[in-house]
Amino acid sequence: MQPLLVIDVVGLTPRLLPHTPRLAALGTGGFKAALGTVLPAVTCPAQATILTGRPPRDHGIVANGWYVRDLAEVMFWKQSNRLVGCEQDKLWHVGRRRFGDGFSVATMFWWFNMHAAVDAAVTPRPVYPADGRKIPSIYTQPDALKGDLQDALGRFPLFDFWGPRAGIRSSEWIAAATRRVMERKRPTVTLCYLPHLDYDLQRFGPDSPEAVAACRAVDRVAGELAEWAADAGHTVVVLSEYGITAVRDGVHVNRALRRAGLLAVQEVDLGWELLDAGQSDAFAVADHQVAHVYVRDPSRVGEVRAVLEATEGVAEVLDRATLADVGLDHERAGELVAVAAADRWFTYYHWLDDDRTPDFARTVDIHRKPGYDPVELFLDPTIPLPQLAIAWKLAKKAAGFRTLMDVIGTDASLVRGSHGRLPATPEDGPVFLCTDRSTTRGALAMHEVRDALLDLVATG
Repeated sequence: MQPLLVIDVVGLTPRLLPHTPRLAALGTGGFKAALGTVLPAVTCPAQATILTGRPPRDHGIVANGWYVRDLAEVMFWKQSNRLVGCEQDKLWHVGRRRFGDGFSVATMFWWFNMHAAVDAAVTPRPVYPADGRKIPSIYTQPDALKGDLQDALGRFPLFDFWGPRAGIRSSEWIAAATRRVMERKRPTVTLCYLPHLDYDLQRFGPDSPEAVAACRAVDRVAGELAEWAADAGHTVVVLSEYGITAVRDGVHVNRALRRAGLLAVQEVDLGWELLDAGQSDAFAVADHQVAHVYVRDPSRVGEVRAVLEATEGVAEVLDRATLADVGLDHERAGELVAVAAADRWFTYYHWLDDDRTPDFARTVDIHRKPGYDPVELFLDPTIPLPQLAIAWKLAKKAAGFRTLMDVIGTDASLVRGSHGRLPATPEDGPVFLCTDRSTTRGALAMHEVRDALLDLVATG
């Protein structure tokens, strides 16, 4: 078996390759292929499709989060691999059937890592003490791997992985941890996720000077890891999940549904308004440029669709019949799926009065918000001396006082890049680079990646 390293450089596109010369060189020496993506073109559905070879209608990962009907709750960014269907189609099971028990897999920060039937896994897993703190940490399989990595590399820099501080430091840690796991455990296939391009491409847009600088930074980190692996005898694949396109503002789709009398809220005693999903006739789970819209009464789907189609910034509305055409017809999907215009993205905001805003809306809180919130990448520009405000809040936390880290704004126009729609051209979609030219292909669909990776293992 030929050992294989797969680096997921999220957000990398053919258009950006001139700014990543070390990664581009992998394709020059081997081959470069256009990579088709899935709808929605976001992390969890894309990774699940890569690892199972099946579309979302089969594996069930219809977005980064969805409405759990039995609980009447929206849940985002869950990590159990048991949420991903098609268990026997997953890369590690197919690989063991094909190559025998010697076939092994390490998954480094790919999503749905927890409780997967792999040989080594590392994923972010902060600790939340009862006093309100958030302590950076990781979850590993086996458990002893956590101590080994943290002793060697320090704590995982969680606050550089997401939030206003998100930057190259988290990708550097992941790359270093990946190399350490490869050296010590020698897996047949290592899957490494490097998130860096997501940050400044969303903050500033894909055509900005900051995007070019981000490309150069991730090229250094991913390039060093790829070159080390190639020198150590590994085949190397670099791929991505989607491309990020320029946007100018958000679309407040839940506010449109509320004004139409379809979305219900619950007023809590502190004066906030919370989405009451179970009482709503219709509401949207916003996820970048795609929103699953859940309609309680099937007879009202047409009414809800009319509201969505009349909302400025909504480009398309898919129903159950058209969801089948894009492989998204799963029970977790909404009765309708809205797709934003190319230059817009969907917010989760449901309140109509800023005085009713939930307190978590102004914090980095990926689990309590009933939708994805890229505004978490920014400090609220209305806060004077924000670093001083943060330092004061951290000092109070260190002294044992409860305090709210409310330093995030709600201005959707801050965000300059988004994704989720299918790309307009292959140049703006994902890419597949490989050092082994013997399996050259001009293009791959995302559901073909799993078998392409296993074919590379078979070349050894």
